[in-house]
Amino acid sequence: MRDPEEATDGPTDPRVHPEESPGFGEESEGLEDIEVGRDVTIGEATPRELQATDISPLIGTEAVEKVADLESDDIVDRRRAALALGEEDPADLVLDALIEIGLADDDEDVRQFAVESLGDLGGERAASAAAETLSDPNPWVRSEALIALDKIDRERYASTIEASLADDHHAVRRNAAVSLFKLRGTETEEILLEQTHDESERVREWAAHLLAGIPGEQAETRLQEIADDESEPKVVRSTAARSLEADSGAFRRQFTGGTEGSTGGDPTKSRLNKQPDF
Repeated sequence: MRDPEEATDGPTDPRVHPEESPGFGEESEGLEDIEVGRDVTIGEATPRELQATDISPLIGTEAVEKVADLESDDIVDRRRAALALGEEDPADLVLDALIEIGLADDDEDVRQFAVESLGDLGGERAASAAAETLSDPNPWVRSEALIALDKIDRERYASTIEASLADDHHAVRRNAAVSLFKLRGTETEEILLEQTHDESERVREWAAHLLAGIPGEQAETRLQEIADDESEPKVVRSTAARSLEADSGAFRRQFTGGTEGSTGGDPTKSRLNKQPDF
């Protein structure tokens, strides 16, 4: 079983803050050293659309007004409402709106923000809806659904989370592994070793990072192989090298997956898994 002193909160996606990513701070000698094949998309969002995550215009409004906005013809109003409803009490009105309206929206961002809010609200209805959202066609919605399950009750939904290790998108596979690591600690060794061979460098990078919390010869040998593998991107090799130097017990106790500020021990208070806008 995992160490009871190990961290149990914090987001499962490093994109919240770039400085929390295992490869942050690597120096590049020139443009040729910069990794560009990391699932970055240059979007065409308008300035107003980029402000959709700012829920300050809805501060002080009643929940019923936010629910009305969730049915607006304006996509920004719907996105903002989906996020703002996560600040409400988990009343039936709010849960019904997020599950029946937000998760059914044609816009993937509305659906992602709706499941994020369900994770903030917590409870069995929210968890059940998040689990069903793992079938969403958009990978960022699925990865957010994993975070919601991780926050609400990762132990109860462990088998559901584990099934997402086979997802076809790297963010979902990575989030599943991080959640399981927080739950099971050293028992995730085989999962992480397998992910060091994943087709995605992002998954391999995070598998190498999490192996810092796994003691023993098998993990150390694999990390050394990665660190010495010139075919691996520099960020993956350097992550493996740092993991070799880590104290595994201290790593497990301190690991939070890239915490975005203090949550006071309450795993339902963090904003998570934002896909960056470029």
